[in-house]
Amino acid sequence: MTELRRVHVTGVAGVGMSAVARAAVGCGLEVSGSDRYYDRGEDLPVLEQLRRGGIALYPQDGSAVVPGVDAVVVSTAIETDNPELQEARAAGIPVLHRSVLLAHLAEGKRCLAVAGTCGKSTVTGMAGWILEQAGLDPTVVNGAPVTNWQSDDAVGNVRMGGDLWVIEADESDRSLLNYAPLHAVVTNMSADHFDMAETRRVFEAFRQRVSGTCIGALDGCDDLADLRAEQVAGGSRFCFRGVPFELALPGAHNVENAAHAAALCALVGVLPEQSAKALRSFRGIHRRLEPVFASAGISVVDDYAHNPAKIAAALATMLPHAARLIAIWRPHGYGPLRSMLEGLTETFAVLRGGVHRVILLPVYDAGGTADRSISSESLADRLRPLGVAVDTVADYPEVRECLRQLTLTSGDVVLVMGARDPGLPHLARTCLLSA
Repeated sequence: MTELRRVHVTGVAGVGMSAVARAAVGCGLEVSGSDRYYDRGEDLPVLEQLRRGGIALYPQDGSAVVPGVDAVVVSTAIETDNPELQEARAAGIPVLHRSVLLAHLAEGKRCLAVAGTCGKSTVTGMAGWILEQAGLDPTVVNGAPVTNWQSDDAVGNVRMGGDLWVIEADESDRSLLNYAPLHAVVTNMSADHFDMAETRRVFEAFRQRVSGTCIGALDGCDDLADLRAEQVAGGSRFCFRGVPFELALPGAHNVENAAHAAALCALVGVLPEQSAKALRSFRGIHRRLEPVFASAGISVVDDYAHNPAKIAAALATMLPHAARLIAIWRPHGYGPLRSMLEGLTETFAVLRGGVHRVILLPVYDAGGTADRSISSESLADRLRPLGVAVDTVADYPEVRECLRQLTLTSGDVVLVMGARDPGLPHLARTCLLSA
């Protein structure tokens, strides 16, 4: 790759795109960005954080793609008719996938990569926090903000440090195959973006790119398989390699995440005792079972869950703590909803019986040429005959009206779930204010 001095990031408000943009700035590149939310005048907090981090924002109309820009950086979600891609092609400016830029930035570093169908962001954040607390000054590029690192000036999905890097490696578009890490973890494997056979092939191909040790779902790890967790108020306890761990995070899945992070950090010399001490002060990941509102005994929790495995983990964690669990979910795409319809039906069926409720928002529409022949009503039609109380709504105001009609009382939990839509965190934080 030719030397990069100046790059432009299309869709910079996205959590993965904002991370690579901030990492590029940290590595000395001049970075600009655009986003359709900026064009709409929706000044999301992430946009101001990026401005403060030295990233210039432009309309997404091609005007930022000018001579002197060495590359335009995109994600798989960017459509081919995007004005910035068209301008880049016309001007002969290279277009790079975000993973290619990140791999370029990490080249020559001691890189630890976290892959897997579920838990990647949490394990990446936990590992980064452990390494920071152990004094190893890591550079961390994550697919979600770490609560400990969030501030008015920082999104929290990047920590710039030394040449020991920790990155989240995404399998959804096979972009993890652009990385060549020293060590890696594959947290788990389930049918999400691909069927199980193809999912395994993708992760097997990733393992071939790891020069050191790859632990987890592919090669196994005996002390991960034998975990025994105790759920306590507001958190979890478990023992790993003979050392007691305490987390301020609930759920058996977070125990697995913590053990994976400790095992990965052990590969670069961090003792389990150091990991246990660090994780006691780890506050979690933004939108990963994040408590965001509480009033009169009613609580709201925000979560990124968007596939059956992640939704199932969120429901299983919250159900024991809820007199009624009201699950609000937005499908993040037409294709994923279509491919996961059966699994989603089985997952939400745990709420059958009428005490609990499901509220389905419309499919998040990112534009382009998607096949829109499926809708949230398709899932609702499958759930109703199973005895699941389910409502489909048109927009956020209807969510609030639905909650108002439910007459929430002490002990009720509202769980907001979904990916891609940046309006979901705002909904979670405000849905009870007018309900």
